Parts: sequence; structure tokens; C-alpha cells
Amino acid sequence: MANDQLLDHEYDGIREYDNPCPGWWRLLYLATVLFSIVYFLFFHVGTAGWTLSDSYQAAVSDDLKLRFAEIGVLKADEPTLLLYMNKPDWLAVGASVFAANCKSCHGADGSGMIGPNLTDDYYKNVQKLGDIPKVIENGAAGGSMPAWRNRLHPNEIVLVAAFVANLRGKNLPGPRGHEGELIPAWPKAPPAPAAAPPAAHGAKT
Repeated sequence: MANDQLLDHEYDGIREYDNPCPGWWRLLYLATVLFSIVYFLFFHVGTAGWTLSDSYQAAVSDDLKLRFAEIGVLKADEPTLLLYMNKPDWLAVGASVFAANCKSCHGADGSGMIGPNLTDDYYKNVQKLGDIPKVIENGAAGGSMPAWRNRLHPNEIVLVAAFVANLRGKNLPGPRGHEGELIPAWPKAPPAPAAAPPAAHGAKT
């Protein structure tokens, strides 16, 4: 080609023409650079970024809101814990909260890892049943146990506290052994109210 120009440099007897990249290639390269900037700002800096994890968490949150509409906002007190410790469907919600947020420190089965064993009768920051949601809300041990009050729904705190309370008595072997003090057993749940007898049909007045 008459317009081709050889470059001055040479490598092992090989010389090359001065052929610039075509314009479409340069535009494509520029587009990828601009896209990478938008991608970084959207997913790593902005708060409105969407990922599969964000989508899953949003779906879980929406589902919990629907389910919590059935029970309102639960009180983090002993009677409420005793009630929900005997509701398997709601304990399953507490178990899912535990699996998502607590197992990395307390182990998947509650036998302890970084955090203490939750399946024996020894406790470091709990003296009575109602202390469990307080520890979850406010944290303990100088921050080693983080505060979850701004990260979990109040009902999630109550339900995971009920789940944790139900772990007691399993006495699973853990790597840390007993920690804290031996505390009294949880109080017994009040008996369920008796169902009203069915109304008689066809009774004469």
C-alpha cells in the first residue's frame, strides 16, 4: 500500500507498519472505560445499587413485613419469649435470623466458635430469660457481641431470642467449654387457654 509507512524501530529483523487502530475500536474502548466508571459508582459507591444479594434481602424483608402484620410488634419481655418459644413456625423465623447473622460467631448449631456456647446452662451476660433480647439489642463484651437493634426488626430480635433460649439444654460440645455462671432454669410457659366448647345446634329456647 502506497500510504503505509514503516516505523523506524526493528525487532529481530521484523519491522511494522504505522497502522493506527480503527475509529470504531477506539470508540469501543472508550465505551468500556465509561461503563466501568458508571458500574463502580452504581454498585460500589451508591446506595441504590442492585445485586442478587440486595434483591434477596429485599424479598426477605417484604416477606417478613407481611408475616409480621399477623402479630404486630412483639414486646421483648419474658411472657412473649415464653409464648414464642412454643410456636414452631415462628421459631423457624428465629432460626433463619440466627443462621444469617449469628452462626459465624456462635456456630451453626449454637455450640460456640468465636462466641460462647449457647446450648449449656452457663451464661456470661444473661441472668434471666428477658436478658437475651437485651443482649441482642445492645451488644455485650465491649463490642465483641455487636448491637443489632439498628440492623434487625424488633420482631426478629424477639424471635431469634426465643430460638436462642430454646437452644439451652442441648448441651452440645463446643470448642470453648463452659463460660460464665450457672443460672436458674427458664420459667415454664403458662398453659394454653382451653378451647371453648362448641355451641349446641338445634337447642330449643
